[in-house]
Amino acid sequence: MAGQCAGRGRRGDGNKLLRSQEVKRNVPVRNPIPHGSMWCRATASDFRSSGWHGWIGLLLIAIFWPLNWFLPGLRTHLLFFPLWLGYILTVDALVLHRSPPSLLARSPRDFAMLFIVSAPVWWLFEALNWRTANWEYLGRQFFSNTEYFLLASVNFSIVIPAVFSTAELMGTFDWIDRFAHGPRVRPTPRLLWGLFLTGRAMLGLLLIWPHAFYPFVWTSVFFILEPVNVWLGKRSILSGLQRGDWRTVAALATGVLVAGFFWEMWNSFSYPKWVYHVPFFGFWHIFEMPLPGFLGYVPFALELYVVAHLLLPRPPLLRFHRSARRALHRQISEPGHESLS
Repeated sequence: MAGQCAGRGRRGDGNKLLRSQEVKRNVPVRNPIPHGSMWCRATASDFRSSGWHGWIGLLLIAIFWPLNWFLPGLRTHLLFFPLWLGYILTVDALVLHRSPPSLLARSPRDFAMLFIVSAPVWWLFEALNWRTANWEYLGRQFFSNTEYFLLASVNFSIVIPAVFSTAELMGTFDWIDRFAHGPRVRPTPRLLWGLFLTGRAMLGLLLIWPHAFYPFVWTSVFFILEPVNVWLGKRSILSGLQRGDWRTVAALATGVLVAGFFWEMWNSFSYPKWVYHVPFFGFWHIFEMPLPGFLGYVPFALELYVVAHLLLPRPPLLRFHRSARRALHRQISEPGHESLS
């Protein structure tokens, strides 16, 4: 799980690569990666040696996965958070190993903020579910309202970190670059108002006729808040799409499907657990989730992205490290290249 990041202190892998090219080609390279690079806010030595948090994550999974599945009686309300914390730490360490720096390495404080904002964001979807009743929690009756709120809030706090960490992992693979040059979508006033009003209409239909329009739970929030982020000058999905860069969308979509698979798998033998009531599409179950229901994960990830960027003062920018590393290789391989700055 070891990984390196170019941070304060010793320089990262990029300088080693450039120094090797300098030796082979006698090409002077002047401070290609600055000594005080802010690629990550934690010092390089925190994460460089052994990827300790990845091993902690694997240990948490090894302990709490079997306990969650095989202990009798109520248990998941206490075991869900450490199990998913293990997943998040493991995935973050994989990102750090494959192409640093990871979310945690860049800023432990901002990484922790993902947990804090995640709980109220998921409570928003719980509020919409009070109208649609698409899922319920078996075992809820054993907890008072206060106990349920506190325990659920702790467990809801893993949603955004799990999705964002897995999306970053998807961004370390070469295939993500296929989405770097796609159709451009300009955030014109007409488009923004069209998205906003469409989202409002979706939300209204959802609240009035929940049985028919329940899928809008997973789209209305995005359509409403994406234009708001643009109007407020915050980062948005359209920030990349206006350049034809669809990698953020692709990373979020694939990342949430991976995380969603683990959500549904670990839920299958949990107690308390959630079950679904999905009109029209309640067939071909994978664990508790009907197969068509997995399609809802994709717009859900976009909703998490826009809400996080609306609420957080310093939301994380999903990075595509492997692409940056290949660009570095190309630059140092060009004849007559002298430096990178």
